[in-house]
Amino acid sequence: MKTRHRMQSLLLLLTLSLVLVLVISAVAMAAQPPVDLGTTSSFAVLAGSTITNTGATTISGDAGGDVGLFPGTAFTGQASVTLSGAVHLADTVASTAKDDLVTAYNDAAGRTPVTTIPTELGGTTLDPGVYNSASGTFQITGTLTLDAHGDPDAVFIFQTASTLVTASDSSVSLLNGARFCRVFWQVGSSATLGTSSHFVGHIFALTSIAAQTGATVQGQLLARNGEVTLDTNTITNGPCAASSTTTTSGGTTTTTSGGTTTTTPEGATTTTTATVVTPNRVDTGGGGTAGRSDWWAVALASAALAGSLTLAAKRRFGAR
Repeated sequence: MKTRHRMQSLLLLLTLSLVLVLVISAVAMAAQPPVDLGTTSSFAVLAGSTITNTGATTISGDAGGDVGLFPGTAFTGQASVTLSGAVHLADTVASTAKDDLVTAYNDAAGRTPVTTIPTELGGTTLDPGVYNSASGTFQITGTLTLDAHGDPDAVFIFQTASTLVTASDSSVSLLNGARFCRVFWQVGSSATLGTSSHFVGHIFALTSIAAQTGATVQGQLLARNGEVTLDTNTITNGPCAASSTTTTSGGTTTTTSGGTTTTTPEGATTTTTATVVTPNRVDTGGGGTAGRSDWWAVALASAALAGSLTLAAKRRFGAR
């Protein structure tokens, strides 16, 4: 009798342990949603204290080419800036955007699970996920490649306790469907983008951001408390284009983009306008479909296995 009870208890413990391991694995596999940018999505540049520009800088983007400052009011060198949006200096729009920046910063800083990697990102290829630095800083020398593996909603989040520094002529390359609007950089102090470097993603810096001479940015420069310094830069906060697929059958071409399907008979001429998804809100319909499917698959497998073990226990010991 004692042996049977011990065996029953052991089997139950093993079952519970297995379920726990599988659930933890399922949570780890769940895809990351993008960081909610709120009203900051319309800003290519947003700072806390000052904005200083030297040289001919271009700030644009269909998703938002605005420049904002709060609580500071000094935008030095504004006359040399060509921009597609509006300038908001210490007004209500800038104040609201600053609040949303704090929320976005905290969101990115708190994302889990986290993979700890070395400081140097140059020369590496990374899959979607959340990464932090073993040393508390990140730097890019050469090229960092972000590989989405065919998932246009794949999210990359980088967390650094201190600085982000990119070397001169360095770059961030997007591969296999990766998109700038799904790349986020949470910087615990300040970010420096090297001369003639090409940077991709949304920077949330606690203190300041400096874009050195000729640096280009596809994304946003958002500094919570300090200044943003510009020098003959090109900053593009463009739209987050929806993925599309095109198939041809019997001379007829079918294109699906952003949930819209267009059919073109053979010989016909069409003009296609791309459907875009701006990155100002969390996309609850995307950025995680595959992850949710994997999660449910593991959860169902866990339940089925647990049930099988329990039934086996009952049959083994219940008959005695």
